[in-house]
Amino acid sequence: MTGQPGPRNSITDVRGVLVGQHHVLDEDVTLGTGAATGCTVVRVPGGATASVDVRGGGPGTRETDLLDPANTVRQVNAVLLTGGSAYGLAAADGVMRWLEEHRAGIPMDPADPARVVPIVPGAVIFDLPVGAWDIRPTAEFGYRAAQAAAEEFERGTAGAGVGARAGSLKGGIGTASVCFAEGPAAGVTVGALVVANPVGSVFDPRTGLPWGVGTDGPEYHGLRPATPGQLARANALAVKGTMLNTTIGVVATDAALDPSGCRRLATTAHDGLARAVRPVHSPLDGDTLFALSTAAIHPDPNPLLPPAFPPDLLLLDTLCTAAAVCVERAVVDAILSARSIAGIPSYTELFGPF
Repeated sequence: MTGQPGPRNSITDVRGVLVGQHHVLDEDVTLGTGAATGCTVVRVPGGATASVDVRGGGPGTRETDLLDPANTVRQVNAVLLTGGSAYGLAAADGVMRWLEEHRAGIPMDPADPARVVPIVPGAVIFDLPVGAWDIRPTAEFGYRAAQAAAEEFERGTAGAGVGARAGSLKGGIGTASVCFAEGPAAGVTVGALVVANPVGSVFDPRTGLPWGVGTDGPEYHGLRPATPGQLARANALAVKGTMLNTTIGVVATDAALDPSGCRRLATTAHDGLARAVRPVHSPLDGDTLFALSTAAIHPDPNPLLPPAFPPDLLLLDTLCTAAAVCVERAVVDAILSARSIAGIPSYTELFGPF
């Protein structure tokens, strides 16, 4: 793969993608007390073709059946990633309200452009034990996150990543992108946004390095192997005790893809989770990845492919490879950007600055 990170190294490097967040976090939060939850909205003005791949054994989702390529609706207006377990899906109502106010959705009456039905799929993480159980995202969270959508946004302990835990460490929200200057995907960008909240470990117990630096090497992040003392402290941490976890996210591209292409993009993006989290896709996780195509770019089809193959096959293959890399990098970004809360240590607290 010859692509390079985009100017922001973010999913918002993809043309037509914005990200907004809203969360509550008490500075004196402890496990079971205080506020520590939030949501993140990926908004696509004008809509985007979409699909999804759910791999974990305990998902919490909304509108994922709609994204089957065999079904009728072809576009979404936003994707919600939220804390609060199944309660947090209420935040999607607020996203829909904001979109309806701005007349974004499926038109239902040609004579009245205000009559629309916004399409907002979503997925949740289980963060209820971090902070107070009864403080979770509401419709107002979703409204504010949709309203805040922009090209720049906070990473780490923010949005849906506020209450995330990644194995024994503090989880969070991270992002990454790959831009192509040549090849079948020339001019195209792929990006990923991930909320890392797995039951599995995100670092190698032998070196202390995040699993997800495997593709790029630790030099990509300026990391170095841990000292014996750092390893001893990290490996002595208690295993994550909660029974419900999940890593959720969105991969996006500005290349034009149909729903089947988006489905393949979401499927291969899970390879990035497998590189960055061990184990992954367990019965205790609800791992879910959405895929979006904003169709801002229509690359030329490859005329040399045999007629039996889709004309964009080489393009799709390149995008799928990049999607896995972006997800892998986004998990690492989430872990390195997170800060400690509620007694859950962050990666940088354990292994020092880098």
